[in-house]
Amino acid sequence: MSLSLTANLRRCLARNKTFTRCISSSSSSDPQNKTTSFGFQTIPENAKETMVKNVFDSVASKYDLMNDAMSMGVHRLWKDQFVGDLKPGRRGPMKCIDVAGGTGDIALRILDFARENYADRETSVEVVDINDQMLKEGYQRFKKTMYHNTSQISFHEANAQSLPVEKFLDNSYDLYTIAFGIRNVTSIPAVLEEAYRVLKPGATFACLEFNRVDNPILGTLYDQYSFHIIPLLGTILTGDRSSYQYLVESIRKFPSQPDFAKMIRDAGFATGKDVDGAAWTNLWGGVACVHTGVKI
Repeated sequence: MSLSLTANLRRCLARNKTFTRCISSSSSSDPQNKTTSFGFQTIPENAKETMVKNVFDSVASKYDLMNDAMSMGVHRLWKDQFVGDLKPGRRGPMKCIDVAGGTGDIALRILDFARENYADRETSVEVVDINDQMLKEGYQRFKKTMYHNTSQISFHEANAQSLPVEKFLDNSYDLYTIAFGIRNVTSIPAVLEEAYRVLKPGATFACLEFNRVDNPILGTLYDQYSFHIIPLLGTILTGDRSSYQYLVESIRKFPSQPDFAKMIRDAGFATGKDVDGAAWTNLWGGVACVHTGVKI
């Protein structure tokens, strides 16, 4: 099969996924019986959005502290590497969308990287989050920066699974980022399909997420830290053990690196081979991982 034919086939499949999903949903005898995971719990699918919102309402004001606890502070270095490897601004101003990015830390890194490395003051980022409390934290962060009240930054409350088409147009963004957010959604495939829809052909999807540790010894140590220390820190730092327990469990329920790479391809993106350094890049042995795909 020729490369152009393969690309066209993937595009057609991606466009038809939403229709196929609707047909499948309508044929279900009782949609209320559909379930999904909330950490290690199995819950009705239509309940997850509210339950996740309650978690992030609880932790919004201490979100960075939460990530410090979950990564021993290393999440800041991971985010620096995540943005640095994408090199926003290298090929000129970019229109970016940062989804589940309410607190604005990825958006700020994108704008700073473009400005500091390429003297780019035209790259822009639209921050999207389903949680208004997280967006308020991000807005407050940007009030302290040079980007406040400029066209380079904007904040939008929206669902990553169904971005409003009148606002988030087809084929309109050069870069789509999502960091430590996709594991909390109800339908990962729906988010990937929306990412594919809004990106321009040739544009990049990039995801930073906690993932599967590939070293057994490190994995054992990380499990001990995750299930015993992180919830305790949640209790001490925020008085909220249950939210931190969910966040730890949600990491274990997230697909493995090869499985998530396949989901990205199923949405229509092209990826590298299913090895570390190609379709994904492990950070700290897979404690976190960067996945990328290109819209074809």
